[in-house]
Amino acid sequence: MLTDGNGGFVSRVADQIECVQLGMGAELLGHAEALLDEPRADSSELRFLSSRLVEALRDALRVAESRGDRLPRCDAVPPSEA
Repeated sequence: MLTDGNGGFVSRVADQIECVQLGMGAELLGHAEALLDEPRADSSELRFLSSRLVEALRDALRVAESRGDRLPRCDAVPPSEA
């Protein structure tokens, strides 16, 4: 694992990347809400939106995992097993 502790160069770069990823996810959420409110949205638009939402969720989970090392681990049940 590449790390330089809190406040080092690598940590600052990681923080900046995470900030950009979460910001893009928040912006995408706004676009998603608007598209879902549009009754004429077609399947290709919804498919594209779904792909981008998957990417944003993956990024958010990656950020949460990297930040979550400080928190107790929870064992989530995969949706297919719920």
